[in-house]
Amino acid sequence: MSEFLQHLAFDPSRPLNFASLFFWGYFAVVLVGFSLIHKRLAWRNAYLFLVSIYFYYKTSYFFFFLLLFSTGVDYTLARWMQNTARQPLRVALVTASVAVNLFVLFYFKYVYFFADAIKDLAGIDWRPIPHYALWSNAHFGTDFPIDRIALPVGISFYTFQCISYTVDVYRRQIQAVKNPLDFGFYISFFPQLVAGPIVRASDFIPQLYQPYNVDRKTFGLGLFWVLNGLLKKVFLADYLAVNFIDRVFAQPTLYSGVETMLALFGYSLQVYADFSGYTDVAIGLALWMGFSLTKNFNSPYKAANVGEFWQRWHMSLSGWLKDYVYIPLGGNRTGSWVSYVLAFLALFGVAVAVDAYWVSGVLAVLVGLFYLGYRRSPSFRKNVNTNINVLLTMLLGGFWHGSSWNFVLWGGLNGAGLVVHKYWKRIRPYNASHWLAQVLGVLITFLFITFTRIWFRAPTWDGALEVVGRMTTNMQWNLMDDVVLGFWKPMLVFALGMCIHWIPEAIKAAYRRRFARASVWAQAGISVLAVLFMYQVMTADAQPFIYFQF
Repeated sequence: MSEFLQHLAFDPSRPLNFASLFFWGYFAVVLVGFSLIHKRLAWRNAYLFLVSIYFYYKTSYFFFFLLLFSTGVDYTLARWMQNTARQPLRVALVTASVAVNLFVLFYFKYVYFFADAIKDLAGIDWRPIPHYALWSNAHFGTDFPIDRIALPVGISFYTFQCISYTVDVYRRQIQAVKNPLDFGFYISFFPQLVAGPIVRASDFIPQLYQPYNVDRKTFGLGLFWVLNGLLKKVFLADYLAVNFIDRVFAQPTLYSGVETMLALFGYSLQVYADFSGYTDVAIGLALWMGFSLTKNFNSPYKAANVGEFWQRWHMSLSGWLKDYVYIPLGGNRTGSWVSYVLAFLALFGVAVAVDAYWVSGVLAVLVGLFYLGYRRSPSFRKNVNTNINVLLTMLLGGFWHGSSWNFVLWGGLNGAGLVVHKYWKRIRPYNASHWLAQVLGVLITFLFITFTRIWFRAPTWDGALEVVGRMTTNMQWNLMDDVVLGFWKPMLVFALGMCIHWIPEAIKAAYRRRFARASVWAQAGISVLAVLFMYQVMTADAQPFIYFQF
């Protein structure tokens, strides 16, 4: 009995995720309970809220109390907003909601980033103390680490979900949820809780009050997405990571520029297969329980330009940033004073972080030229006003991914790519719809996105520069044959993954429909073969999903 209870308790060495056997046992138990109460909506929502909280406990220990705190605060403030017509009070309430959510996010995710910035700027060596851990360990016998502030899994996802909910209630785009358990279920629904997609209240909350209606076709479609996502994760992402990519990025100085370049290409496929694989499984699990989640990926490496790429990649985050950051800042109409303050802080932060006189000098010259152009040239002022918010939104999107200058630069490079493409469209001397232009556009976009991932993958700034250095000064093209022969299995998996990715969407939709409409025996047979295949290629231990760290 005690061994059974140990399996139910949190184990940091075996976190609960879709690639673990324990998860599927847990989900089978959830479905059994779900089948008994699914017709009683209030009970169903409360039940799924409770099992979602347990899921979060298994992935992030007692940080489920933090999730409950955010849920309680936003439920209370939204209900208060709903019941008052006084505009000043509504503004104060939505401001309080955003402030509390951002404070929680910044404390757990960004406090060390700002502590390092304070040390670099003012010479104050301030190290944050995890008071919550000291207090909880002393009073409740928990064993939180006391030497650092731990990062709760998925905090960025559910924080953004909470913020969008209260802002939408403030804007009167939705009604506040009356039942706290219903609202808790919306925030914590376990398939998408820790790695998205970020679900809008206007899309999901109406489903809480709709009767369960899953026919055989819907169940088959859910099964397709689950198998599709697991195959992406196990066969593409994990196999490439363990057998090639992680080796190169762990010690880039031991590998040539050619090997580093190929590993970087492989990482572009890995991060897509890993993240989209998670959301595919989440969408499939939700379908089985009668819920529809937001589509999060649409074959992003088919994009012919950077703008199209961000319409296809992590679509729930791109839409969130557009509606709650880009448009409030002024959109493509004008830059607000907030835009310019944030831009100045970003430049100032770069100067402090790099800590080189020449960088500070270059930035000072650029700021001076910007000021002259802005004051003296109306066309320059207009161009700045229509583009600064794009750059800031992408910088903030990069910062959302992680508390380091690597992620900020990654976001900034993508923002610059969006701006450059915007002006290139005006002067390009060819028809962009021509098939050859489309092919070249896809290849150039893939190369650019892959290049920016240097700063997404490398753990440190120096590590990213080391990767750049290997690819600019030590390519050793003569080793290409040896590299391909030495890593022919990962190279074959990469080529196969890209070919599958580039299959036309009409063909993909057709075989999805055929699978969903196939007989139960056919679906069962394909599922067994898929599971056996994954068992053969699976690495020794289940690899954590990349976006769990965000």
